Amino acid sequence: MTDRLETYRVDRQIGFYLRQANQRHVALFGEHMSERLTTTQWAALTKLRDIGPTSQNQLGRDTAMDVATIKGVVDRLVARGYVCSSPDPNDGRRLLLSVTKDGEDVIQRNLASALAVTDATLAPLTSGEQMMLIELLKKIC
Repeated sequence: MTDRLETYRVDRQIGFYLRQANQRHVALFGEHMSERLTTTQWAALTKLRDIGPTSQNQLGRDTAMDVATIKGVVDRLVARGYVCSSPDPNDGRRLLLSVTKDGEDVIQRNLASALAVTDATLAPLTSGEQMMLIELLKKIC
């Protein structure tokens, strides 16, 4: 164990590589996507489209965002007119989020770009390596 401690280098740690991979992905996302959407905004918008009207808390859980992050993301999407909120008919204390027509339009305009970002992010890998990477990441998440 002592040898491991003495030879520790941050640039050989998993977190270092994950951060670099994420930075590369975010840069590619910024290059390809229009509407100046962030990766978290895109995730929230498309997940909301997939699951339908839901609470902000549930959307945060479904997109792996903490309470503060999802609140900021939703606030920005609402301000841009991509998401709206309405009272839950089953619980008047709760609001449900939904994708607006403008939000649907943004999704449709950017789907091909989102797929291109995934392809560009994974491009250095063979198809087998791509599948393996995704499975390994799922395993540690």
